[in-house]
Amino acid sequence: MHQDVVILVADDDEGHAALTCKSMKRAGINNPTMVFRDGEQLLDFLFEREPRSRLEEDTPYLVLLDLMMPRVNGIEVLRQIKSHPDLKRVPVVMLSSTDDPEVIDLCYNLGCSSYMVKPVDPKHYGEAVRKIGLYLTAAEIPPVRRRRTNGR
Repeated sequence: MHQDVVILVADDDEGHAALTCKSMKRAGINNPTMVFRDGEQLLDFLFEREPRSRLEEDTPYLVLLDLMMPRVNGIEVLRQIKSHPDLKRVPVVMLSSTDDPEVIDLCYNLGCSSYMVKPVDPKHYGEAVRKIGLYLTAAEIPPVRRRRTNGR
């Protein structure tokens, strides 16, 4: 099932986003991947505010979410994902350079699946990303399903 999971990477640092994607490929994670430059772009995709991009129903998604981003930060993105009935089961892995225990607790309280501190060394960064690959092989990630209203 993990082959079908679409990975959504939201990171305003192009270098970190590229390193994440490169590290995933090196770790054998060949899942379809979409990169978003800030939290607002990711929310536009998830909430289908952009006509040319659509969240595919019955497709499992995994979000790799940076914490510190312009426009909409990772905490607000996490809050909106976890408060939406169609998206709340989407796993969200926080990837941040922040190791503040209060921030980590807040993210878990809001419903993140995991919190990973971004290592400074690219070699160690690759090791951290490999753990995401292990997660993908071990976890059953539920597909997104739209709740039907009476009018539909």
